[in-house]
Amino acid sequence: MTTKVNCKIDNISVSVEQGTTILEAAKKINIKVPTLCYHEDLCVAGNCRVCIVEQVGTDRLLPSCATPVAEGMEIITNSLRVRNARKRIIELLISEHNADCTKCFKNTKCELQSLASEYIFNDEGFINLVPYKNYKEVHLSPSISKDDSKCIRCQRCVRTCSELQDISALTVAYKGANMKISTFFEKPMYEVVCTNCGQCVNRCPTGALVERSYIDQVWDAIYDSKKHVVVQTAPAVRIALGESFGLPPGAIVTGQMVAALKRLGFDSVLDTDFSADLTIMEEGAELLNRLRMSLKENDTTVRFPMATSCSPGWVKFMEHAYPEYLDNLSSAKSPQQMFGALAKTYYARKRNIDPKNIVSVSVMPCTAKKYEANRPEMHASGYKDVDYVVTTRELAMMIKQAGIDFLALPEDDYDSLMGESSGAGVIFGATGGVMEAALRTVYELVTGREVPFEHLNILPVRGMESVKEASIVINNPLPEWDFLDGVELKTCVAHGLSNAKMIMEKVKRGEVNYHFIEVMACPGGCIGGGGQPIPTNYVIRKKRTDAIYSEDEGKPIRKSHENPEIKMVYDDFLKEPLGHKSHKLLHTHYTPRNRY
Repeated sequence: MTTKVNCKIDNISVSVEQGTTILEAAKKINIKVPTLCYHEDLCVAGNCRVCIVEQVGTDRLLPSCATPVAEGMEIITNSLRVRNARKRIIELLISEHNADCTKCFKNTKCELQSLASEYIFNDEGFINLVPYKNYKEVHLSPSISKDDSKCIRCQRCVRTCSELQDISALTVAYKGANMKISTFFEKPMYEVVCTNCGQCVNRCPTGALVERSYIDQVWDAIYDSKKHVVVQTAPAVRIALGESFGLPPGAIVTGQMVAALKRLGFDSVLDTDFSADLTIMEEGAELLNRLRMSLKENDTTVRFPMATSCSPGWVKFMEHAYPEYLDNLSSAKSPQQMFGALAKTYYARKRNIDPKNIVSVSVMPCTAKKYEANRPEMHASGYKDVDYVVTTRELAMMIKQAGIDFLALPEDDYDSLMGESSGAGVIFGATGGVMEAALRTVYELVTGREVPFEHLNILPVRGMESVKEASIVINNPLPEWDFLDGVELKTCVAHGLSNAKMIMEKVKRGEVNYHFIEVMACPGGCIGGGGQPIPTNYVIRKKRTDAIYSEDEGKPIRKSHENPEIKMVYDDFLKEPLGHKSHKLLHTHYTPRNRY
């Protein structure tokens, strides 16, 4: 039986479970206590002390995020003593902070800025130390920029990287006044194990860590009359973009998003979900080919489990941490890169446009996609396949810059040719979605029947659990696949790189015997990507996930192989999955990298 503890906060009685912090208890009765270093996804640090409160009968101010409630405790969250202490703490942080907020990427979205506006009025406070600091702004990678002049050393980024992702690419260097957030021996991000996932960016309370922006380059391309600018939008963007305009998490704004992109001036607004369907065709064919080689041809060199390759953060993690398992990764490119390769070949030919005049832009929930687009392997079209990647947050900025009233927009439809998709393409945005989409197609191709789950909903691979396992027995396959009769296809789904590491260690020790695994680098999958609207937490990610599945349910086509535009691209251009042209444009290889 759970032990309850009773206390009073601002003269309001509250009963909570033993071990509950003062901060959590205050939230329960809708009392807001300000924080900076605290985040729901991370362990308690107690670094910033902004959340201090007063306990009646004691001399010390207590950090509410790190202090458990005790029986009979009386807490005051907004006494004069508390307010003055908080004000001084914020002033000290501001004294070392580059407060040129109007030029900051996080202007109006900065937690320190919000606290300063609440607590500091017409008071010069402490000496401005910024001119005396040797602060530097550095582009850590094609995905992330770091500005030390805006860092408050709350260490949210360090804890995110170590706890949430189990990577530890970021750490605390030096001590005292010289303390800073850095990398191993201050090496560039592209030389260390950083996966560019952007989870540190999502949890940074200031503008110290932000995505590297390509908004100006995209505007330049749009206004260049000689360029034909195509844009693709990832599944997870349409269920999160609305948050930047005041809508609740999980609001589906697909039609308004398409309308906004057309208003911005893109020449063709297309859908990454189309190339997600294409990914299923290629990746599914690769899985079946591996099974054929292993079970029918007795080829002992075939590598299992085969792993998805849609998440560039996961791919780079494998290159650093498990280079001996790179052959286990599917050679299929991600939907973003498949789309980019086709945009400058298939699309260019169909539209009779010189590919050198096509600018390919993608809107992604993911900062790692910026890195992926800049990989040297991604020039299969003869050009850079995807020229610029902007995040969901950056798209919201562009819409606001253009003076578009997003909420008043009528819904519009994607353009044809690489704009039609199935529900299977949509669910790529949630953890387990790639696996579910693949099983819907692979099972039907092998048996001639739909997957044996009600309404095609493969529930065992859905949900926010860290790791999910599922298996499906193949009975009475078509004659071509008779060698699969009775085979139990074993699958595994993980999200977040700490969980990916746990799975790979089991694979390495020979403790599991999967055929196919799906890994997404970010918590919850793409819906929790590093480029999504801030804040993020479990509740928000769950609402976005529910919206993804709702979008899938509403689609007239819910299987990738039934998408008519997918059939057309194979009939007119690619010919067949794993064919010569598909191999050249839609598949890639990976690069072993050092851990440090």
